[in-house]
Amino acid sequence: MGMAKELGKRVVRHNKGRGSKFVQEYNVHKLVYFEKVRDYKEACKREQGLKHYNRSWKIRMIEKFNPTWKDLSDKLINSNPGSSAEDQRS
Repeated sequence: MGMAKELGKRVVRHNKGRGSKFVQEYNVHKLVYFEKVRDYKEACKREQGLKHYNRSWKIRMIEKFNPTWKDLSDKLINSNPGSSAEDQRS
């Protein structure tokens, strides 16, 4: 879970193995959920709010948004590489 000003660019870095320590350690390369927000302040508030929920709640949230857990990376990168969004764990 995290946030990125330019989610498309962040996904590319993660897929090349240059993401966060978490991504490198757990070999996470699939974007299954993200949210667009207005600004940094809203992103921080949303991220902190989501971190308080347990894993099962977060899984239900992802499955409502993306029932098949399809990787959304390619669609995001090819359609709008510079969009501002919050990356809920990629």
